[in-house]
Amino acid sequence: MEDPKRTAPVTDIKYFAVHDGDGIRTTVFLKGCPLRCVWCHNPEGLNASPQMSCYANKCINCGNCRTVCESGAQRMPDGIHQYDRSLCNACGRCESICPVGAMKRNGVFRTVDEILPLLLRDQNFYISSGGGVTVSGGECLLYPEFTASLLRKIKENSINTAVDTCGFVSQDALRQVLPYTDTFLYDIKAMDEEVHIRCTGQSNRLILENIRFLDAQNARIEVRIPYVPGYNADQMEKIAVFLTSLRNLTGVRILPYHNYAGSKYASLGMENTLPKQLPAAEEIAAVQELFWRNGIPVRH
Repeated sequence: MEDPKRTAPVTDIKYFAVHDGDGIRTTVFLKGCPLRCVWCHNPEGLNASPQMSCYANKCINCGNCRTVCESGAQRMPDGIHQYDRSLCNACGRCESICPVGAMKRNGVFRTVDEILPLLLRDQNFYISSGGGVTVSGGECLLYPEFTASLLRKIKENSINTAVDTCGFVSQDALRQVLPYTDTFLYDIKAMDEEVHIRCTGQSNRLILENIRFLDAQNARIEVRIPYVPGYNADQMEKIAVFLTSLRNLTGVRILPYHNYAGSKYASLGMENTLPKQLPAAEEIAAVQELFWRNGIPVRH
């Protein structure tokens, strides 16, 4: 079993990220999330365990995956590829041999020392753009010791850091990363508890308590608000009023909902919960204006 203090499951490392904090950044995505947002566009980050994605539309029925699969999950009856997820142990051998990228492993346990060189190589971009490294998820604070250790080593190299969190974590986890985090990118999805439960499966009480805690610690906070018609559109004014009580808020980002992740759900064998209704441009403009009227800068 992997040691959560020494390793964490990494789903991706995204270079030249420009939406995950200030400047040009590299974003590390860890796997596992305590929420189940109906609009989640990263379903591969929900389950903490490694998983395989199978993109059937890419498959060319070459059979390479069957030759390396020791669990019997890959089959080729009558020359047609079949993938039995129930037998798969997510070893990733099929990904390494698939010539068209039809199989993808989500979640590889890495140590801080394995990841760190990959993050340091773009230091010149960070310096020139005012960027740095963001640790995200899923929910990266499900692994507070690992995340704190990674952030500490990044700071030792004089690189700006950010933590992207849903806030549904222990206060102890926040305390562990606080000394090494320049900015918290903090999700607020709804103010009414019943709306939050409907949207995410969890109460928002801990989330609101934790953002107040961070604010009291003078942490720099950027709030990120997904805007999803039919789910939390009526929560924007209540969120704006709440945010006016924070002293260390740098601004908000309104994240218009999109439904691009449908193929991800299919590849993982998961139920697609994505709402069908998309926001109109004028709705987003009106929400941005609402926050400006409340004295809250809107970041683009």
